[in-house]
Amino acid sequence: MQAQEGAMAVAMDQAVADTEMTTTAAAASDALLPVLLSIGGGEAMVDAADAVRSDEMRGLLAAIRRLASIVEEETTALATGQKIDFDDFSARKSRSMLEFVRLMRARMHLGSEVEITEEIQRLREKLERNRSILEMHYDAVREVASIIVKAVKDAESDGTYTGRTAQDGK
Repeated sequence: MQAQEGAMAVAMDQAVADTEMTTTAAAASDALLPVLLSIGGGEAMVDAADAVRSDEMRGLLAAIRRLASIVEEETTALATGQKIDFDDFSARKSRSMLEFVRLMRARMHLGSEVEITEEIQRLREKLERNRSILEMHYDAVREVASIIVKAVKDAESDGTYTGRTAQDGK
């Protein structure tokens, strides 16, 4: 048994010696080629940085998409004439916008990422459409309010002071 172990040890030592000779011979013939040496832990640091950056990107993208979803939901409700709780939408949009702004401030270096830039552009387009529809609804509400105010004034007036207000320009 000891003889077998001794023979194996000699064979292993010979294999190591052969490998070292081959490596040394190859190194001597390739001496002019540049060699890249790995720095201990360098790849782990890069991987960790990529993982953190990836997590930051996913978080920021999720915040942008949540905000876009809320805006799209409100826009669709306005466009289809559904009953809307404006206070609820306003609160949800405000919270989501606050989250987005805080994440963008904390991760300004991600602003140059193509995927984030594209998501922000899509959000901008949805916000513009939402603004346009909200403005149209606001104009309609203002018009209806002015009609109601005029009707109330006409109903309250018995015509006694109508001539005088017309002369005063009121």
